[in-house]
Amino acid sequence: MRHEIYRERRLSAQDGVGLYYRDYPGPAAGDRVAALCLGGLSRNSKDFHQLAQRLSDRRRVICPDYRGRGLSEAAADWRTYHPVQYLDDLRHLLTVAGLHRFVVIGTSLGGLLAMGLAASLPTALAGAVLNDIGPEFEGGSLDKIVAYVGRDMPQADIAAATRFLKETFAEIAFRDEETWRRFAEGSYRQGDDGLLHVDWDTAIVKPLAESAGALPDLWHLFSGLGRVPVLVVRGETSNILSAATLNRMEVEHPGLASVTVAGLGHAPSLDEPEAQEAIDDFFAALDARCDSPSDAGVSTA
Repeated sequence: MRHEIYRERRLSAQDGVGLYYRDYPGPAAGDRVAALCLGGLSRNSKDFHQLAQRLSDRRRVICPDYRGRGLSEAAADWRTYHPVQYLDDLRHLLTVAGLHRFVVIGTSLGGLLAMGLAASLPTALAGAVLNDIGPEFEGGSLDKIVAYVGRDMPQADIAAATRFLKETFAEIAFRDEETWRRFAEGSYRQGDDGLLHVDWDTAIVKPLAESAGALPDLWHLFSGLGRVPVLVVRGETSNILSAATLNRMEVEHPGLASVTVAGLGHAPSLDEPEAQEAIDDFFAALDARCDSPSDAGVSTA
């Protein structure tokens, strides 16, 4: 009989903001390295349900909603919508959840947070899957994201929401209608007025807008992943992660594995067959490494 799919958990951040996460417990006797799934700027735990359900056949999977997204509370101070605060929230969550060693599967912002966790929790991070993100962004690629995330766009129903997203983000080019629908379901929530509203606090974009999209040197942060296995999933037509940046990442991290998802932009859903295969191979190699005598005694949470 299959184990329970996931449990809904809540905790309070150190500044009192209520945070939500999904806990896919995995098999009762599971001893594999856990997975921590981190979404993009405006995304939430629903994005990872298909992947988490599949991975939890062998391991525990944690999927949090950042503050101001999904079922987590909005912050009273928009200035806390900042990567440093997100990392503090994640470290608190990891303590509460008892997760001591894990792989981060990070889409976009989630991949940048994986790099941050490599620096702040170097002995806990066992590996990283970076979904369409690297240490450099393509010119102007953030402008559209800032404009979209910073305003509510009410929709009549999920069909209308799906059509809107297909028109607005045609460059993503998901391969089937079901993936587009799941993308819409993860983007909207039912409002008291009967309309669908964006499932995030539009103020989450204010710190990024105030900095005019300026980013620190992320190559130094990326170097922190040099000690652990890394898989990069790239959309072939991505306007965030270029082929040139991926090539440099492979030079900087000689053991890095990558897969390019044909025809897709930013960002693949990770449900594509080639992405699934690459992720399965990544975890199989990691499990084998942890099972080897040289890694005996390593905690796998």
